[in-house]
Amino acid sequence: MAERVLVVGSGGREHALAWKLAQSPHVKHVFVAPGNAGTAEHGKISNSAVLVSNHTIVTQFCKDHNIGLVVVGPEALLAAGIVDDLRAAGVRCFGPWARAAQLATDSSSSKAFLERHGIPTARWRAFSTPQEACRFITSTDFPAQVVRARGPAARKEVTIAASKEEACRAVQEIMQDRMFGEMVVIEELLQGEELSCSCFTDGVTVASMPPAQSHKRLLDGEQGPTTAGMGAYCPVPQVPEALLEQIRSEILQHVVDSLRQEGAAYVGVLQTGLMLTKEGVKILNFKCQFGDPQCQVILPLLKNDFYEVIQATIDGKLCSCMPAWLENRTAVCVVMASPGYPGDSDKGMEVTGLLQAKELGLQVFHGGTVLKDGRVVTSGGRVLSVTAVRQDLLEALGEANRGVATIHFQGATFRRDIGLLRQPLTLVYKDRRVGAGSREVLGRLPQTPAVRGTRAGGRSEGGGFAAFFDLKASGYDDPILVSQTKGLGPKLQVAQVCKRHDTIGQDLVALCVNDLLAQGAEPLFFLSHLACGRLDAEVVETIKEGIAEACRSAGCAFLGEEVTEVAAPCPPGLCALAGFAVGAVERGQRLPGLQRAEEGDALLGLGSAAIHGRAFGVVRRILLTSSLRCSSPAPGSCGDTTLGDVLLTPGKMFSPALLPILRSGHVKGFAPTAEGLLGAISRLLPEHVSAVLDALSWKIPEIFGWLYKEGNLSAEEMAQTFPCGIGAVLVVQKELAQHVLQVIQRQQEAWLIGKVVAPCHTGSHIEVENLAEALQLSSPQQLLDASTAEIRPQPRKRKVKVAVLVSGAGTALPALIGSAREPGSCAQLVLVISNRPGVQELRSAARAGIPTRVIDHKLYGSRSEFDSTIDRVLEEFSVELICLSGFMRVLSSPFLRKWKGKILNASPSLFPLIKDGNAQQEPLESGFKVTGCTVHFVLEEPGAGAAIRREPLPAGTEGTEAALGERLQEAELRAFPLALQLVASGAAWLGAHGRTCWRRETRRLSPEEEQGRGETAPEEPPEREELREDPEGIWAGP
Repeated sequence: MAERVLVVGSGGREHALAWKLAQSPHVKHVFVAPGNAGTAEHGKISNSAVLVSNHTIVTQFCKDHNIGLVVVGPEALLAAGIVDDLRAAGVRCFGPWARAAQLATDSSSSKAFLERHGIPTARWRAFSTPQEACRFITSTDFPAQVVRARGPAARKEVTIAASKEEACRAVQEIMQDRMFGEMVVIEELLQGEELSCSCFTDGVTVASMPPAQSHKRLLDGEQGPTTAGMGAYCPVPQVPEALLEQIRSEILQHVVDSLRQEGAAYVGVLQTGLMLTKEGVKILNFKCQFGDPQCQVILPLLKNDFYEVIQATIDGKLCSCMPAWLENRTAVCVVMASPGYPGDSDKGMEVTGLLQAKELGLQVFHGGTVLKDGRVVTSGGRVLSVTAVRQDLLEALGEANRGVATIHFQGATFRRDIGLLRQPLTLVYKDRRVGAGSREVLGRLPQTPAVRGTRAGGRSEGGGFAAFFDLKASGYDDPILVSQTKGLGPKLQVAQVCKRHDTIGQDLVALCVNDLLAQGAEPLFFLSHLACGRLDAEVVETIKEGIAEACRSAGCAFLGEEVTEVAAPCPPGLCALAGFAVGAVERGQRLPGLQRAEEGDALLGLGSAAIHGRAFGVVRRILLTSSLRCSSPAPGSCGDTTLGDVLLTPGKMFSPALLPILRSGHVKGFAPTAEGLLGAISRLLPEHVSAVLDALSWKIPEIFGWLYKEGNLSAEEMAQTFPCGIGAVLVVQKELAQHVLQVIQRQQEAWLIGKVVAPCHTGSHIEVENLAEALQLSSPQQLLDASTAEIRPQPRKRKVKVAVLVSGAGTALPALIGSAREPGSCAQLVLVISNRPGVQELRSAARAGIPTRVIDHKLYGSRSEFDSTIDRVLEEFSVELICLSGFMRVLSSPFLRKWKGKILNASPSLFPLIKDGNAQQEPLESGFKVTGCTVHFVLEEPGAGAAIRREPLPAGTEGTEAALGERLQEAELRAFPLALQLVASGAAWLGAHGRTCWRRETRRLSPEEEQGRGETAPEEPPEREELREDPEGIWAGP
């Protein structure tokens, strides 16, 4: 049965703990003592007035209210032995024993512990008299010192002294009046980057959490007094994976092992404050619970059931329930404090705007708040923690700041720069700026000659990224400089999926150089910037070689490439690639521009099969509903080229072959078509003229015909979005057109594609005649053959959210995961639920980054209660479709009625479905010639009419039952993903009569398709809510 949980504490950390625990289906209710306004009667969470300082009273409260778990927040209570007392009374409690908690609460003990076990920390000494302390201060060579109080009443804050005199004054204040402690610890002030690393530990196993970084100063720019924390962000992008693993093994694991060796096994959450110094990682301090506000950015990224992780930690089984974390997400928390904080702060001020912040999709964790006459009012220093989880740091910070702007109370103090002032841990190696974790790999990359320049005048000096270019050495007398910068955008994501990076360097250079040519400028030098989620030396070198080769072809110098590691949302691999080019043109040789094009001038087109820029947004939408993937054979190919290869076709670079023609005086205008054919031509024409093109006059590559048909686009949409086989357009005087065309054709494909005409009165400035016919003629032959096409789902504006229910007996989950991750998938797996813990499917889902839940049917008194819990979790994740993969529980009738038409299952038989008996044995014994697998909608009364996809197999009477079972499993792996895509795309749905309906197609189905699909009914699909497009993008490969 679900349990009641008690969270002890009243701050933002405790609100976050209660919020995360309440999400577990194992938790019936969460009490928070004493709590705050945010934990007062909110769903499964409520406050309790139990006196937490009296452990006997807390113990009795737990017994009276049947509390199954206690989670303690404040370190003072842990040090006072609340865990010891509760466990002694038989109450399960999450947190370390009092002796282990001294690691965080007794600074001299923790320093001595680190020293005993050789764990690096700052140099230090502890003293019981001010005279001894001051003598030590004056004798040390520390450049700056930290003075910490130690004792039962010691405050959290420390004094950072910039001089020996200031340190001595701090000692006098602490020791003489005994205001803050009985002892004082003097230690050196470490210099470097500060970092918090936390872990779950059961005393043996260490499960690291993502690193978090808090901002201690009160005001923006790290100004103002030191506080307990004005905000935090997680994860920390500038920390390489290698360093995190070093921290886990050499510090966190070392500390846990050493505590166990001393007989003080540590169970709970351990947080270490670290300083990344020049000498290495050193420990600043410990916390024996989540830090505040670090907790508010760590827990929102936890994918596992928090309750399950805690139970596994307490039971010493953490190795079997390792926590998983959201990838490509960043959490940012901004703390709002009362006026006067960190000193005495005002109280009783009303807080408004909380509902508006919630409507923004933010989580507001309460700290110093109480309810008074139904209103939320301030009651402490740090009032609220506004947390946003988004794809990257800047987006998350922007959303958190938006939330802060909606919340108001008098004198609210907060920062707007959380995460912005932290500099990446980078070192400069030769001409590259790389992450510290990758320096050894990239330091060995061979130098390409192009990095040092391939033309006279260019050189890179000083070991940095700056470079020089001598224009006089390049032969210019009175030059004008022209610059251009470009990025590849979504095309780079396709390269990642296809694992092909050999063409994107050429693409980037071509985009920049062709735009320079539009001004009549010669490219002089080129620089690039590559941002990576995790550096791959081979990929970086491949890109660099491509850029260098393209620069050689363009006749310009490649002066250098900057490479940086960045934070989420960047996955491992490439995130962004941008180029910057500078060219020059003699003052009198610039292209004349718009004013020269006149009626009668000819339009010449230069051939190119490349796709660029915003066109990939349309490609993305087409792939969402297409049966093809990036790895599929390209339309019109013989199987030796994939669709991804065609999409990655690099743009043509028209320099230097075109430069003499542009400077000859015969060309009136030149425009690349990277952003679409019509846009390029419109940039060449003044308002008083129009243009007419004949699409039958040039060769349109097959990819554009495929996009036209597959995307159901109009000819106008094609011309506006795609170059349609034209890489650039030239305006030439009619009498010179043939001469210029012949010169260009010696170098590359080119055609006379149209002419400039008098203004048209149809409202269209540029008309492309015969484009629809030309696109039809260029379409791959396969598209004209209906027998080779799959059932094509209708376009959707987003992916459908899918949950998979498992029991450990199914095999289809990996296939469903793979299918959902392919470009063009209409389904997104958002949740895997198991009624049995520890099954393989849970591990598979966790590895794929899919949230998991264990809802053990044995914990529920009835089937309806079990199903209701599943239903609540499904709604929590906004699930729209359910797949049953080896799910061994019978679902109740109310559940099936609610989810009618939204549950899919695979049965190891054709129709009629075999409800009883052995699905492998019966076909063999009955002499069936054909058996197979059927994917169908799940109904209260099963019927053959609900079939979605059938995968027939020859029964093979000479085969064994085991062999047939394996073949049926293989059939399920083929049929289930396809059936899911058909339903998710809206091509198939369950009609009101309980039979599968199909969207009407404009063509006849092939016999193979007729055999594979269910029965057809002329019924329209149900209305579906229109949401924004899938934010995760379709380029992410499996």
